[in-house]
Amino acid sequence: MALTIYHNPSCGTSRKVLDAIRARDLDVEVVAYLKDPPDARTLRGLVDRLDGDAADLVRKDPFFSSLGLEASDYTTPKAVVDLLVEHPRLLQRPLLATANTVVIGRPPAAAEAFLDSLGGS
Repeated sequence: MALTIYHNPSCGTSRKVLDAIRARDLDVEVVAYLKDPPDARTLRGLVDRLDGDAADLVRKDPFFSSLGLEASDYTTPKAVVDLLVEHPRLLQRPLLATANTVVIGRPPAAAEAFLDSLGGS
């Protein structure tokens, strides 16, 4: 099964999840989304396969606040995609994506459970 991780190498959680993938010897495509941001089409596909609400893809961190944004404005898939195209730094990380499912790998236990479901050891 093809697995993609949307990864930020500066994030400890993202590094931990990538290590867990490699420990399972899974074939993975690593997308450094800050260097190669996903376009709107890719983001729409992630939203469509997300195991959760589109709003969950947006990090509501200090950068989000510094932009003067309100979480209530980013609840629809379109609003989320538009925001993440403009500010890819706000993409929740890590994201684990297969052809059918996208899971936010935070906390790492969520990623571990997803990886276990893929048949990893």
